[in-house]
Amino acid sequence: MQPWTLALCAALLCGCAGPSPAPRAAAPMVFHDQLFQPPAAPVDTSHIFEVSPAMRDYLGREIGHGLSHKDPRRELFDALYRKDKLQLEYDSAMTRNAAQTFAARAGNCLSLAIMTAALARELNLVVQFQQVDVDESWSRAGDLYFASNHVNLALGRQRLSYGEGYSVDLSNSLTVDFIPIPPKARETARPLEERTIVAMYLNNRAAELLSQVKLDEAYWSARKAVEQDPGFLNAYNTLAVVYQHHGNLAEAEQVLRYALSQAPANTIVLSNLAQALEAQRRPGKLAEAATLRARLAQLEPEPPFHYFNLGQEAMRVGDDAGARDLFAREVDRVPDYHEFQFWLAVANYQLGNLGEADAHMVQALANSTTRGDHDLYSAKLDRIRAYEAHAAGK
Repeated sequence: MQPWTLALCAALLCGCAGPSPAPRAAAPMVFHDQLFQPPAAPVDTSHIFEVSPAMRDYLGREIGHGLSHKDPRRELFDALYRKDKLQLEYDSAMTRNAAQTFAARAGNCLSLAIMTAALARELNLVVQFQQVDVDESWSRAGDLYFASNHVNLALGRQRLSYGEGYSVDLSNSLTVDFIPIPPKARETARPLEERTIVAMYLNNRAAELLSQVKLDEAYWSARKAVEQDPGFLNAYNTLAVVYQHHGNLAEAEQVLRYALSQAPANTIVLSNLAQALEAQRRPGKLAEAATLRARLAQLEPEPPFHYFNLGQEAMRVGDDAGARDLFAREVDRVPDYHEFQFWLAVANYQLGNLGEADAHMVQALANSTTRGDHDLYSAKLDRIRAYEAHAAGK
């Protein structure tokens, strides 16, 4: 089965299409509620930035209590980064709201940004979300491939205006980011509206529910993401993949055609539309899919996971040496993606190259983004080292 690609926001792995200047009204006829079970309760967005009592207690104890003359922005900034304070961990397993992230002390970049914004607003600080352009990178779960944007936020001062309300003075802002980014990317960060952040949150949740095969829940979350910000094209792509997995190929095609009309060079949408057409197995659709595939080959001759998938095929037929070489090519392209390092370690282990297997498993462990993966790679590394010790003792 060919992979279907979803574009997420603010996971550690970054890249792919961000908010586009599409119309703010949702495209007509993209929703087909009758195909899905009604939700037990409407999708609620009011809880996303909600501050829990535990969060208020923490702020009362640690920040802005009058004993320090530090800027409250700096106090919050320090608390986020100091290991003896909040002790935050990066964890890409799920997208959490502010209270969940604070309770777990863990989350992906979007979750951590949402939690930080909620804490900052409780301190009457001004927050500006920002989209950061960084190199494209990917992850996967089964036949779902994920590409993600990256967001951070700037803590600014309120600058009162003579009219109503205020604007944000970012000339002396503090940028909060939980992964290192190049200085140029920081300088070219673009402001995001809160409704786009909410749409990103809902889109992430829809993708996570889809990966758990909770198709009804995924539909309602993706639907709400489109409603929240009709200009956020990633949500249309996710909605289409939900339709496809639900067996609604015509509906998937319809939504993808709309998304492609708004972003004609988007390779994710092009790939998904080609697959939706191929799955319908009709001569006209297959011919159009072939045209899209040819265009994709021009835009992206070696797509993400290209050598990895070839390596997996090589392993299935017992060609461990070929698999090793293919995984190595993928690692050369994306050295910090844990799964590429893991499979390169496995191929080397199969070939008896225990030192190489150890080195790449160490890299897989260091770059893991969920606790589950961390535990898996740790156990595999222990097994390699036990085998190394056994071999050395012979």
